[in-house]
Amino acid sequence: MEKIKAVIFDLDGTLGNTVPLCVEAFKRSIEPLINHTVSESEIIATFGPSEEGTIMALAPDFYEKGISSYLHIYEQLHDMCPKPFDGIVNLLNVLKNSNIRLAMVTGKGKYSTEISLKKFDISHFFEKIETGHQSGPRKSEGLLAVLKYFGDIPKNKIIYVGDAPSDILACKNVGVAIVAATWADAAETEKLEKFMPDQIFSTVTDFTNWIVPRI
Repeated sequence: MEKIKAVIFDLDGTLGNTVPLCVEAFKRSIEPLINHTVSESEIIATFGPSEEGTIMALAPDFYEKGISSYLHIYEQLHDMCPKPFDGIVNLLNVLKNSNIRLAMVTGKGKYSTEISLKKFDISHFFEKIETGHQSGPRKSEGLLAVLKYFGDIPKNKIIYVGDAPSDILACKNVGVAIVAATWADAAETEKLEKFMPDQIFSTVTDFTNWIVPRI
């Protein structure tokens, strides 16, 4: 691989272990509105669009109230995930200090992304942030927006770091190398391997050790 000049990160499950927080916030915000329980698998099955899309799928008759409630509860419960994964802040500092350009492309909505970045105190690392949309996945679109923003940096000097099969597919779609992150508790390593990412790492330390000689 060419020397890396830019790194684009996913958020949920990549920078922080926020997926359990998302699920719990959805359960607490949606169940009182629709008056029955919603399983974790039902919630996760709606992921791809932003949380607005999840509310639309599970509680369409209570959309505005559902969104408002979700964001309030998400922020309230964020101490479930008070900081990024161990090693992430060090990694971001190493990259930034090496003049590597950093961006984020996440499926999260704008407001929940802002809540998590503020909680983690890492928003200042990213010069470009692309968030999700309620109508459906837009990882490819977000990646293309960042590639355009980075201008003259060739694709072969840019990598994306994400934890989902959809991340791998989006990267292959736009022609960017994908590093699969499997350091979250719920990571499905074997499932990710089937989609053939360019690299796969089970710890932030291993990824850091891999990228440092390449920047």
